[in-house]
Amino acid sequence: MRRRNFIKVIGCAGATAAWLLAARAQQPGLRSIGSLMNFAANDPEGQARFAAFLEGLQQSGWTNGRDFQIDNRWVGSDPVYIRKQAFELVELTPEVILASAGITLVPLQQATRTIPIVFASVIDPVGTGVVASMARPGGNVTGFVAFEYSMSPKWLELLKETAPSVTRAAVLWEFPSGEGRLAE
Repeated sequence: MRRRNFIKVIGCAGATAAWLLAARAQQPGLRSIGSLMNFAANDPEGQARFAAFLEGLQQSGWTNGRDFQIDNRWVGSDPVYIRKQAFELVELTPEVILASAGITLVPLQQATRTIPIVFASVIDPVGTGVVASMARPGGNVTGFVAFEYSMSPKWLELLKETAPSVTRAAVLWEFPSGEGRLAE
């Protein structure tokens, strides 16, 4: 699972780098990136994800301090604090913002409809109304989903292949809106 998260973060870095390359053609000088991480500053997983993001930018030829500067905010999970930091980050007018999860994405989207926002791992961005579709997200938001609900039948197919004696299965999941679903 950690490998998949790493790949998502690296992919996000590539998307951010592409936006920065496009912006570089328009404006000379140091690029500005905002980052809103839903981890405490001392959280090892958060540090690893942020390091992977920086490494992805470096592998794309971008050097922190030479080509870009990052204003990174470690916000944890307090919704009030996240919202405050999202609005403060947008006031700095970075050229692109990394939203590490849905809990940071929604306040950023409320704070700006013009600054590009790239999310790294969001559950059901279409269902929550964050993007119009994954193929054509629209607006100023794009990114990578944690998993796609349309894959659920495939999970059951794999279960049947690995445990053919199973005749009944139930799946319970919760959407970011708090709405729960049960499928049998």
